[in-house]
Amino acid sequence: MSDKYSHVAVLMGGLSSERQVSLASGRAVAAALEGEGYMVTTIDAGPDLAERLSKTAPDVCFNALHGKWGEDGCVQGVLEVLKIPYTHSGVLASSLAMNKDLTKILLKNAGIPVADSKVVTRKQASKGHVMAPPYVLKPVADGSSVGIYMVLDDEAHPGERLLEAGSPDDEIMAERYIDGREFTCAVRGDEALCVTEILPADGFEFYDFDAKYAKGGSKHILPAKISSKINRRIESYSLMAHKVLGCRGISRTDFLYDEKAGEDDGLFFLEINTQPGMTSTSLAPEQAEFKGMSFGELVRWLVEDASCDR
Repeated sequence: MSDKYSHVAVLMGGLSSERQVSLASGRAVAAALEGEGYMVTTIDAGPDLAERLSKTAPDVCFNALHGKWGEDGCVQGVLEVLKIPYTHSGVLASSLAMNKDLTKILLKNAGIPVADSKVVTRKQASKGHVMAPPYVLKPVADGSSVGIYMVLDDEAHPGERLLEAGSPDDEIMAERYIDGREFTCAVRGDEALCVTEILPADGFEFYDFDAKYAKGGSKHILPAKISSKINRRIESYSLMAHKVLGCRGISRTDFLYDEKAGEDDGLFFLEINTQPGMTSTSLAPEQAEFKGMSFGELVRWLVEDASCDR
């Protein structure tokens, strides 16, 4: 522990579909921070968060929330109003990164390759193809591969199932399907850490929510077995995405690579995560450890990096 902060409130749980994942992150972070000598209070973040923080009066908040409300700028705004320093990205970067459409517009303008896509309503998408298959349907603003539908050439259109998952007027994204390998790269501060290949285990069609969080649902190949050219591009694009969106602390950017299209044309940005999973076996902490930073050192660095006006 340093002299900057001593009492850390770890925000966890929350109100999103990723609540259980956040609880796991929060528990791991709290244990690691206690091991680093901090006084730690865990807070299951709900509608009474501002009141609980006022009573707890921590020096700093470690944001271990995932998904809506915790990752989209809302909680960050609460912390700004309360003037409590916090980890990870600020209000604007968090809200931009959570919106897949706005993120892709900004990153495409910065020169990062993205797959063709369009935004439609659930009702529009339920009536028939909104673009030529194969394509993917996903929420515009949600994380952790929640609510994804693959619309492939040899599969039936999901139809009415789309309406069961939300309001007919919900905006979702139709994105051209990329048949390729999935890679991810974390950025800490101003450094791209390394590249990991993510392989869904047998029985999982792709790296969806279950593959991410089910025991044995995926394999992490670290460092990724790819050419130096693709490795450099993934690291460069990850750092560029982090900076273009104004991210702080740590972020993690995912890519798909279609080897058949070649090194010049086959790499595509998939999404950026401003609140990556924070257990010792999560992707970003794994990469930090590969670079020589233990999980305890990583969470301590994030606390010391915390501030308002992010």
